[in-house]
Amino acid sequence: MGVPRPNIPTCLANRVTPFIVKSSAISPMLAQIESSLAYFLQPVRFLRGYELKDLRPDALAGLTVAIVLLPQAIAYALIAELPPQMGLYSAIVAAIVGALWGSSNQLHTGPSNSASLLVLAILLPLAEPGTGAFIAAAGLMAVMVGVFRLVLGLARLGMLVNFVSDSVIIGFTAGAGVLITANQLRNLLRLEFRSEPGLVQTLQQVGGHISETHWLTLAFGLGVVMLIVVLRLVKPDLPGPLIAMGTAAALVGILGLEQQGLRVIGELPRSLPPLAEMHIFDAELIGQLLAGSLAVGAIGLVEAMSIARSVASQTGQRLDSNQEFVGQGLASIACGLFSGYPISGSFARSGVNYRAGAVTPMASVYSGVFVLLGMVLLAPLAAYIPRTALAGVLLVTAFSMVDLAEIARIWRSTQGDAMIMVMTFLATIFLPLQYAVLTGILLSFAVYILRTSTPSVVSVLPGDNFRHFFHQPDKPECPQLAIFDIRGDLYFGAVNHVEETLHEHLSQNPGQWLLMLRMHNVNQCDISGIHALESILRALRDRGGDLFLVRVRQPVLELMKSSGFYQQCGLENFLSEDEAIHYLFHRVIDPAICIYECEVRAFRECQNLPKRILPEEFLHTAPPAEKIKEISPRQLWQALHGEHPPRIIDVREPREFQRGHIAEANLIPLPRLLSGGEELSADRAVVFVCRSGRRSKRAAFWFASRAGDGVMVLEGGMLAWEARGLLEAVEEFKDV
Repeated sequence: MGVPRPNIPTCLANRVTPFIVKSSAISPMLAQIESSLAYFLQPVRFLRGYELKDLRPDALAGLTVAIVLLPQAIAYALIAELPPQMGLYSAIVAAIVGALWGSSNQLHTGPSNSASLLVLAILLPLAEPGTGAFIAAAGLMAVMVGVFRLVLGLARLGMLVNFVSDSVIIGFTAGAGVLITANQLRNLLRLEFRSEPGLVQTLQQVGGHISETHWLTLAFGLGVVMLIVVLRLVKPDLPGPLIAMGTAAALVGILGLEQQGLRVIGELPRSLPPLAEMHIFDAELIGQLLAGSLAVGAIGLVEAMSIARSVASQTGQRLDSNQEFVGQGLASIACGLFSGYPISGSFARSGVNYRAGAVTPMASVYSGVFVLLGMVLLAPLAAYIPRTALAGVLLVTAFSMVDLAEIARIWRSTQGDAMIMVMTFLATIFLPLQYAVLTGILLSFAVYILRTSTPSVVSVLPGDNFRHFFHQPDKPECPQLAIFDIRGDLYFGAVNHVEETLHEHLSQNPGQWLLMLRMHNVNQCDISGIHALESILRALRDRGGDLFLVRVRQPVLELMKSSGFYQQCGLENFLSEDEAIHYLFHRVIDPAICIYECEVRAFRECQNLPKRILPEEFLHTAPPAEKIKEISPRQLWQALHGEHPPRIIDVREPREFQRGHIAEANLIPLPRLLSGGEELSADRAVVFVCRSGRRSKRAAFWFASRAGDGVMVLEGGMLAWEARGLLEAVEEFKDV
């Protein structure tokens, strides 16, 4: 038999692995950096797994999107008052980079109406549209927006978008649609005035120059609008904007309408996106663009993730929000470097991409390549595209941005979402756009904090089949036991609300001396939550009651143990929900109240409980504690074995007595005793006994008022007697 040859890779792994583990332990930050850098390898991972069978559907989807993207890119550049080629460059670069470094298979990245409008509003106070400074600032902003998104992705802060309500997008998009409509009136009417960032100022300018309307320009623009609308109604699958713009350009070229005052966009360059000249080291300009760049970056990320989640809900794809942040960041940086401007995800194009059958991100890559080919081949024809045609395309787009159905749906939903939507809409119209975006985002955070700081704390009762608990405000509660659901986390921001709600309930229901908290909806708890539970526990024990908890999650339970609350509350107070009511009913709840005072049958155990009638003066009252003497189980045991044993009167019901009682006890149920049916002499000490001590205190108070001193009750009742392990008699059960 030969000597086995060593496995070289395994040997190396055995030698290297301890070093790697040791290095990781010494430098966890290095491992974190290594993990973050892995986001840049997304194209390698994707292309390795790309299959040829996906090539055809992706290419067809890419061609379909490119047909939509080509006119959109030119039109959206018009919104930002940037050269049309900047829109095309952004469309090409963003579609390719965003797809390769993103995580969604169908999300399409490129110029968008909201990003374009934001760029215009932010840059107008800094430079004149069309100037080199204006164009350079747009490129620098794209880089700043990309860096912001990239840093968030590498820092793994993708979950932040979960805290921004979709109502922000709906409100901002609707407001942007109104602003785009107002801004494009100038191009539709061919009016001469400087662009204004605000809605009111723009409308004032339009009103002041309305007499200068160029009617041929207006007719062409309205004709484009009508053609797009008719095509959508008759043949919605056709690329209406592209057909309308092509038709308008053909008419201008054939009829020579440019000489009659129609303004055209001019011939486009026929080259790859060139490197841009930017003022990267201009600290003053960077400072002026900072707030706006954060707004563009934030709203773009929220848009992109909202679109990606919407499509993923239909495809079943699992998304990586951090990877998507990296993809959106690199796409924006690349656009800034290659003569573009800030970009975002597109609702419309992503929907087209999905419906066209896109299987992988390569569909978006193909769309960018097709736009590049279209730009090279069709650039000469663009010289005849009238600006009013682009204005008509944008008017149709702006109208579709106001999603009336979704607005009505949000309005009918929660007040918080409706408020966020309305406030964001109004801020978009009346405030500088960068502050409108930040207003909406801050409102989302405020509503989130408000909701989490005021978790629902509701009383619950068993349903009709006694299997599940529900909030039933019209159903009477048990007068002794309150049951509450805490539906939210017990952290420092929420504990005050939870504590106040429970204390208020207890103060309004002084007879409820027991409280059971259902904790299955409490996923997190901090030390403030522990302090709140301790406060509630003290309040209950001060009134002679106790706190019980069911369905406590393991992380919360671990904190309770490490903080000492578990020991303070007691192991026996953490109950199984299936057995909790049974245990409390038979071991804790006072049967005297159940039998003699309570008419409520809240639990299964109450259904067959006998009800007795007591004299009116004993109903719903409690004897003064200071007038009742108590004797401990050990003392009573010793007294029973002394020279003058006391008389033991058990005031429980016959069923309870038969299950177990003190051997020397005589059974006189409390109703019979209080009705005067039993004559008791005061020739020796009398000790009244019940299950927990409540009924016996009533009996002792009643007897002492008639027979004088020498009356006591067993401290803790039979529960305490059993807990001490003292002997008790058991009789054969009889149905009494």
